[in-house]
Amino acid sequence: MEFKKSPDGGWGWVIVLVSFFTQFLCYGSPLAVGVLYIEWLDTFGEGKGKTAWVGSLASGVGLLASPVCSLCVSSFGARPVTIFSGFMVAGGLMLSSFAPNLYFLFFSYGIVVGSSVGLFIYAALQRLLIEFYGLDGCLLIVGALALNILACGSLMRPLESSNCPLPEKTALESIPDQYSIYSEKEKDLEENANILGKSYSAEETCKSILASGGRKQESLLHKNPTIMAHAKEAETYKKKVAEQTYFCKQLAKRKWQLYKNYCGETVALFKNKVFSALFIAIFLFDIGGFPPSLLMEDVARSSNVKEEELIMPLISIIGIMTAVGKLLLGILADFKWINTLYLYVATLIIMGLALCAIPFAKSYVTLAILSGILGFLTGNWSIFPYVTTKTVGIEKLAHAYGILMFFAGLGNSLGPPIVGWFYDWTQTYDTAFYFSGFCVLLGGFILLLAALPSWDTCNKLLPKPAPTTFLYKVSSNV
Repeated sequence: MEFKKSPDGGWGWVIVLVSFFTQFLCYGSPLAVGVLYIEWLDTFGEGKGKTAWVGSLASGVGLLASPVCSLCVSSFGARPVTIFSGFMVAGGLMLSSFAPNLYFLFFSYGIVVGSSVGLFIYAALQRLLIEFYGLDGCLLIVGALALNILACGSLMRPLESSNCPLPEKTALESIPDQYSIYSEKEKDLEENANILGKSYSAEETCKSILASGGRKQESLLHKNPTIMAHAKEAETYKKKVAEQTYFCKQLAKRKWQLYKNYCGETVALFKNKVFSALFIAIFLFDIGGFPPSLLMEDVARSSNVKEEELIMPLISIIGIMTAVGKLLLGILADFKWINTLYLYVATLIIMGLALCAIPFAKSYVTLAILSGILGFLTGNWSIFPYVTTKTVGIEKLAHAYGILMFFAGLGNSLGPPIVGWFYDWTQTYDTAFYFSGFCVLLGGFILLLAALPSWDTCNKLLPKPAPTTFLYKVSSNV
């Protein structure tokens, strides 16, 4: 057996390691923001709905900005984008330690900062740091830890160019591009040249001299070579500007065509009823399913659970079980006899029921059990890309997944403030979590109905129309 040498020389394992630590340092604090949420409530004395915006923005803005981040990585590479992100996260956390009010936190923590392992470690770490150094000291230390993202990003070096030449484009790939650029080049260049020619008064003077004809004009040009040189320079400059104008016009045409294609593909995606149901389900899931990771600590305090009973932070339990859920649900999705779409629907329905059960939990044990169930079911994120692939196909995965992640970020941003407003309105979390459970259940049942095969049976049972036949009479001349 012949083993091929890795093109990166084994450096890929270093990339895996630094990517883990980057995720750990970037998302650890925002996902474990529930510990900080209680401190912000006590420090600023604002309503729960208003305070919840800080954590929801930190989680939602990251998803909303994912298309911009992917574009930056494609344009500049992973290393500079990661280092810049490290500055943003560390700077946002350190700025948050000087926040005079919630509005400052909306920017510094919610927008500037925006792994399950990081979740449960950061939850315990931030609680410990708050006890020893206070809220401001905790944010400063966590921000200093985030500076290690710069070291992780610096290790993401690009591959060295190999000696082997890059494969050339095939004729089918190269010809359309050349044809689209140069098919009407001569015509466009003439049009642009005619337009630009009007602005060159000196050249027009030269042309009038040449057009008059005769030996007198030729002798004048020989006697004044500067006029001829100026004419040639103007002609060359006009041709260059005409080519650049043509290039800009072709570039604008291409961009407009790409935009039209993107809109057309988006409309085609939403014509798929399962994708439309998946879009509704992920939006409702993030509205109802994300608030527990932010508010469970405050739910325990509202249920009169004493701090001495909190053996482990509820946020840490959610984080541990999320990691377990991602692993086990991913394993289940590999079995051929399991329909991954129905598995995802089952996680939504069970999570909706668990959210509706939170108002009945009045002790630490019951809240810990429900936190574990919710964390395990939140691990369905590991099978969501596969569900999307089975719905739209691998060719449309990037486009479809980007749309779904955008609305997932929107749901993340709206969910916690809505739940907080329900508490401010009713002074209890009961109605808030009934609402959250209803949202997740509704999304699950909509997706289930769209995925049922019974919707397509009527189309399959319809008989195919018989081909139309035509009879012709042939007449002959007598």
